[in-house]
Amino acid sequence: MVLKTVTEIGEHEDQRGEPALVAGARRGDQVAIRELIRRLNPRLFRVARGVVDTDAEAEEVVQEAYLAAFTKLDSFRGEARFSTWVTRIALNAAAMRKRAARPYESYDTVIETGTETSSVVPFPGVEIERPEAAVARREVRDILETAIATLPAPLRVVFLMHESEGMDVRSIAMDLGLNPITVKTRLFRARRRLRTLVEKELAGGFASVFPFDGQRCQALTERTVAALAARGVLKN
Repeated sequence: MVLKTVTEIGEHEDQRGEPALVAGARRGDQVAIRELIRRLNPRLFRVARGVVDTDAEAEEVVQEAYLAAFTKLDSFRGEARFSTWVTRIALNAAAMRKRAARPYESYDTVIETGTETSSVVPFPGVEIERPEAAVARREVRDILETAIATLPAPLRVVFLMHESEGMDVRSIAMDLGLNPITVKTRLFRARRRLRTLVEKELAGGFASVFPFDGQRCQALTERTVAALAARGVLKN
């Protein structure tokens, strides 16, 4: 099978709704699978990055989630949105990886000691801009990412889904299998811990953190499609 690149398939976004894309994916439609991956990449990366400690781990988790989802589409019954289903797969994969690295740490335990730390890898921008603007933007993003990385994983996941992905409390609760009150509580705790560091100075700046687009998004899409092709999932 010869895999087509994004350019060869076409640069225009697929306007089909999620159910139609999922139906196409069930038939092995490469275009539909690529579009689903493109749409879900930012959310899944942020969910994974909310649990694991590095970019590299998060990308591996996202690819694992896609491979699990697209090779087992028959198990998707449509009782929830496809995006919700894949989000849960990604969250479970991230939690399993976290437990493997720290076998005595429970993912769903919120520890309010104020001493948690996580490694942060700077995320290079992909847009061309003036050097001074690029430096300022990078400094702001570094401050935000460093602060967010200090949150315990349960708080970090909820915060990123709400502030970076723009998801409402009900949607987050549905995706994570939590009570909405629990989601609200975790958001409150996350904001309280971050407020003294960044919230007053950088209000509205959270949408730019932990980005996953451009070349990184396309690269993950290509790797995933190639892996699916190797497994015989794609039909065209």
